[in-house]
Amino acid sequence: MAKEELIQFEGLVTEILPDARYRVQLDAGHEIVAYTAGKMKKNRIKTLADDRVTIEMSPYDLEKARLIFRHEGDGPTGGTPPGPPRTPPPAARRPRPASPTCVRPSPAT
Repeated sequence: MAKEELIQFEGLVTEILPDARYRVQLDAGHEIVAYTAGKMKKNRIKTLADDRVTIEMSPYDLEKARLIFRHEGDGPTGGTPPGPPRTPPPAARRPRPASPTCVRPSPAT
């Protein structure tokens, strides 16, 4: 028997719930609970409230979904940050300590 096709929708994250779950308002007006997909967890993609997302759900349970994509540029976490571009601070240079094998013993007088 073939695997059923998953249905994809787009929506807006309205609330962040415990255990990496989100309440998502679909463009059609329905509200569902979605959890973060494995690849988003693996790549540490953060999702905040008011982010535009793509979800996929099974045709058997239309109340739960898997969050598979966070759209760039839509919402508070997308796009470029305001202000001038940030440059990383210069690396601090510390003198290397002398290794004990390189130190010669002083001659006895």
